[in-house]
Amino acid sequence: MNCPGCGSPMTPDILKGHLRASVTIDTCLPCQVFWFDTRESLRLSPAAVLTLFTLIGGQAVKGRPPRHLRSGCPRCQAPLLLTHDFQRNTRFQYWRCVRDHGRLIAFYDFLREKDFIRPLSPQQLAELRDSIQSVTCANCGAPVDLGHASSCQHCGTPISVLDLQHGGRLIAELRHAAARCSAPASGPDEETCEDERTTRE
Repeated sequence: MNCPGCGSPMTPDILKGHLRASVTIDTCLPCQVFWFDTRESLRLSPAAVLTLFTLIGGQAVKGRPPRHLRSGCPRCQAPLLLTHDFQRNTRFQYWRCVRDHGRLIAFYDFLREKDFIRPLSPQQLAELRDSIQSVTCANCGAPVDLGHASSCQHCGTPISVLDLQHGGRLIAELRHAAARCSAPASGPDEETCEDERTTRE
């Protein structure tokens, strides 16, 4: 499968899914995107989500690449439609195949979907404005003038924060859920291993 962004071959990774199934996702590290076939994101186990968090963390120091699409769906070449979605009160986006073969999502938006990055509260935004005049949009790279906007005027992404305390709790919950899922058959029923944070879409 070739990446719709750069045209290079994507790397397939086999991860753990719910109910001891496996999920094969495709990754393009240069573009920092994942391709999920239909509903694959919902089938990721807590251990699989942790694996992807670790992969994303290893790429963060390389900076955010420019975002553009050279081709359509890697499965059928149909157009990919930019789609805006919400997880609780966090906005994220992805490109979905118009024939429902799957979706392409940037690492940053995957973190937002899984509740690892959240928008700033009005109080947090006010405190940030007191010390910083502008920031760079983590989604598209455009400058954001905090004195006049609370979201990117280019792509609409709200100013967000990586809440380390919240992120630590989320990782701890995923690790606990992953440990329960890997318990022997005499342990908890597999149906209870699903982590609600990783199955909202």
